[in-house]
Amino acid sequence: MKTAKFSIGQVVRHRVFPFRGVIFDVDPEFANTEEWYDAIPAAVRPRRDQPFYHLLAENAETEYVAYVSEQNLLEDSSGEPVRHPQVGEFFDKTADGHYAPKARSSH
Repeated sequence: MKTAKFSIGQVVRHRVFPFRGVIFDVDPEFANTEEWYDAIPAAVRPRRDQPFYHLLAENAETEYVAYVSEQNLLEDSSGEPVRHPQVGEFFDKTADGHYAPKARSSH
């Protein structure tokens, strides 16, 4: 199993499509539905044996949650904040503009 290249709280962008987001969860390998996987055209379908990332994502028009393979992500070095409305539920913004996961209490 491959070690994840990106980490929770890191801002990334898609290699092909015009969207970016902050990572809030990582699957060590594909863990979504077969329907989701099969809906991707075979010519661009990513390998299953790599990390997949859950993003609080945004494009020019909207915000949403995305599930993206590692091979399709690049680090976003723009320094622009992510405008997704759920960012504050998952992260605190640090003084240097990065996203730190909020401490979670457990019972």
